[in-house]
Amino acid sequence: MDSGAKKILDKLKSRKYDPVYVLQGEETYYIDLISNYIESSVLTDAEKSFNQVIVYGKDVTVNAILTHARRFPMMAERQVVIVKEAQDILDLQKEGGAKMLLDYLQRPVPSTLLVLCHKHKTFDKRKELGKKIEQLTEAATFKKPKDNELGTFIQEHAASKQFKMDDRAIQVLAEYVGNDLNRLANEIDKVLINTQAGQTITADLVMAHVGISKEYNIFELQKALIRKDQLQVNKIVNYFEANTKKNPVIPMVAFLYSFFSKVLIASSSPDKSDNGIATFLKINRYFAGDYSVTLRNYSGKQIMNTISLLKQTDLKLKGVDSGDASEGQLLRELVLRMMM
Repeated sequence: MDSGAKKILDKLKSRKYDPVYVLQGEETYYIDLISNYIESSVLTDAEKSFNQVIVYGKDVTVNAILTHARRFPMMAERQVVIVKEAQDILDLQKEGGAKMLLDYLQRPVPSTLLVLCHKHKTFDKRKELGKKIEQLTEAATFKKPKDNELGTFIQEHAASKQFKMDDRAIQVLAEYVGNDLNRLANEIDKVLINTQAGQTITADLVMAHVGISKEYNIFELQKALIRKDQLQVNKIVNYFEANTKKNPVIPMVAFLYSFFSKVLIASSSPDKSDNGIATFLKINRYFAGDYSVTLRNYSGKQIMNTISLLKQTDLKLKGVDSGDASEGQLLRELVLRMMM
C-alpha cells in the first residue's frame, strides 16, 4: 500500500482525525479508498443523517462548501463534509475562490472533517494555495505506481481478503491490466468472488475469470516470440487474425513494446542471470526468466530493431501509411519480421 495512504488510514482507524484532508494526484484508487473509509466509518448511521454532507465539485462553489464546513454538528462530536471531484469546483481556479479556501485552511473548524478529493492532478504549487496545502492539511499525493510495484499491490489486495496468489497469476494480472489500480482491484475481486476460500489463485483461474483465452493470449504470443517458436506464433496469430474484434491489435503492440523496452534496459545489466536481472530491473525474480530467455535469443541489434518495428506497426494501426492492410495482416507482418 502507498505509504501516504497507509499513514492516513492508520490514523483514521485509531480515531485520530484532522480537520482537513486533501487527497490529490493521478492515481485515484487511494483517493477513493480513503474517502470511502471516512464516509462509512467516521460517523454512526444515526449521526450521518444530520452530520454528513457529500457534494461534487462541478455542482458547488468554494463558498457553498465552506458554509457546510463551518456548521456545527448536531447531536454528535463532529461532522463530515466530502467533496468528490474537487478539481471541478466551479471557482477553485479563480483568485477569490482560492483565497476563501486558503483562509479556511488557516482557521478550520475543529469539529468538521473536510475531505477534498482532487483527482487526476494536483493543486498548482506555483500559486499560494498550492504552496501551503501540505503545511495546513493532512495531504497526500498519489502517483501512478511503477510496474515493479504492481506485484506487491496484487499480493496485498488478495491477502487482505484471505487469499494467496502464485507468481504466475500475479504476472498475468500485472501485465494484462497494467497500473490502473482501480481496474486491477476490480479484476482481482472478480477472480476472488469465483474462488473458494483458502484456494491459491493460479494463472489458469485468473485467465478463466478475467476473460483471457488460456491458449491464445498475448502472454503465450510473447513467450513464443521470445523463444522464436514460429509454429506456435503462427497458431496464435491465426487465432487473433480471425478474432480481431475480441482481440484488438493496438493493445498487443503496446504490451510487446513495453516488454521489449524493458529487455533493452535489462541488456545493460552487468549480471545477466535471473537474479541479476531481477535486481537490476527491481522486479520479482520469477518475472526475470522471460528477460533472460529474450537476451539469449535476441542480439542487441535485434532488440533495437524489434522496438522500431513495434513503433512502426503502432503508427500503421492508427492509420499512418497502412495502405489496405487489416489489423490481422499488420500483426502477422510484425511478428514475422521480429523473428528474422
